[in-house]
Amino acid sequence: MIAVLTGDIINSREDKSPNWLIALKEGLNQYGKEPQDWEIYRGDSFQLETTPSKALQAAIHIKAAIKQSKNIDVRIAIGLGDKTYTSEKITESNGTAFIHSGECFERLKKKNLALKSTNTEFDQRINLLIELALLTLDHWSPAIAKTVKTAMENPDLKQSELAALLGKSQGNISEELNRAGFEEVQKMISTYQNEIQNL
Repeated sequence: MIAVLTGDIINSREDKSPNWLIALKEGLNQYGKEPQDWEIYRGDSFQLETTPSKALQAAIHIKAAIKQSKNIDVRIAIGLGDKTYTSEKITESNGTAFIHSGECFERLKKKNLALKSTNTEFDQRINLLIELALLTLDHWSPAIAKTVKTAMENPDLKQSELAALLGKSQGNISEELNRAGFEEVQKMISTYQNEIQNL
């Protein structure tokens, strides 16, 4: 089983700076190589293949990376399934993971993160958690998004070390991670990872 993330950038045309594109490439690079594992196409759309256990973390990590730019956000659909055809470019590969990701992406309306697998009950449970999380995630400020991104990329660092890395006070980091719902997001990712073992 693999996971395929299909996404596009919200309000990309309103931001003339390349910051969100640089952040997107840096985020995608953490999960594989271009173009076999990830690819950006049509200017502001992308596809990423990763392991199922890393899929939700990757989606939230990419969201944090993108939301460092003001008024920019991202829609991501996670598809879980198999891969029946491997191409040198991920956008030309195929299988149920790609189909699920595409179908899920087509159904993203007001929500901007969701998941689809062959197990409807699993999908309902995880998508409910994601919907609740989005009540907070969708309102991350650029400063909070940057702190979340840095914390996700450096899971072993203490808050004092994150503070030094970001040039902020420890109190500042603590407050931003609290406002980001960071601990709850980590719990959601762990719950998803535990449940995926039983799929």
